Amino acid sequence: MNNTRSRPPRGALTAMYAGLVLTVAATVAPYVDRATGQVLADRIREGYPTYSADRIDSAVTTWLALLSVMGVLGIVAWLVTIRAVRRHQVWARWEATAMFVVGTCAALTALLTRDTSGEVGLAPLLGWIGLLPSAAGLAALALLWRRA
Repeated sequence: MNNTRSRPPRGALTAMYAGLVLTVAATVAPYVDRATGQVLADRIREGYPTYSADRIDSAVTTWLALLSVMGVLGIVAWLVTIRAVRRHQVWARWEATAMFVVGTCAALTALLTRDTSGEVGLAPLLGWIGLLPSAAGLAALALLWRRA
């Protein structure tokens, strides 16, 4: 049985590699923020003005852990999907679609979830950066399904 299809459009793979790079950047961005801008810490301080510096640092560390796990899972998802598309697997379009839905839902959850202060927990800047790989995923899907 032949498990292959016609060659995927080069643009789809380019979009997928762009999504991978954006996912790496989104995973690194909170660490850059912690070392420089402190946007996340400021957001937590804003929502919880009575928190001590240690408690704010603990909350930032928790966010870093959560965003790191999401980022690593996103990177793995991109690599697995790119491999499936490169190998011309019949199910690659469906896998790409599923990964797009899961990734976009995760990014939107991080961007929009309110914490106990009533404010969105994640600094909006970091939330929007986390959503950028979904734009590349949408472009890749459009190119993959266009040839279906």
